[in-house]
Amino acid sequence: MTRVKRGYIARRRRTKIRLFASTFIGAHSRLTRTATQQKMRALFSSHRDRGRQKRDFRRLWITRINAAVRENGVFYSYSILIHNLYKKQLLLNRKILAQIAISNKNCLYMISNKIIK
Repeated sequence: MTRVKRGYIARRRRTKIRLFASTFIGAHSRLTRTATQQKMRALFSSHRDRGRQKRDFRRLWITRINAAVRENGVFYSYSILIHNLYKKQLLLNRKILAQIAISNKNCLYMISNKIIK
C-alpha cells in the first residue's frame, strides 16, 4: 500500500494557533494541545476583562471627581454634583469631569458653582 500524504489544513490550523501563542512562555507556546488551551483561556479572559475594564475606569473617574469636589466645597459630594448636573441638563460625562478635575480644578469649581445657583 502506498503512503498517503496528508493535506495542509491541519498544519495551517496548528500554525495559526502557534502564531497566536508565540508570546506565551514554555510549553504554552510550543505544544499544540497546551497552546490551544491557553488560547481559549486568553480569549475568555480578554472577553471578560473588557467589561471589567469599563467598570474599573468608571470607578476611577467617580473617585477622582468625588475627591476634587469634596476638596473644593464643604458639605458637597459627588452624588449631589451629578444630581444637580442632571437637573440643569448639563451633558458632561464622568470621563470629561474627571479630566477637568485633574487638569483644571478651577474650572470644576466654576461648574459646581454654576449648578448650585
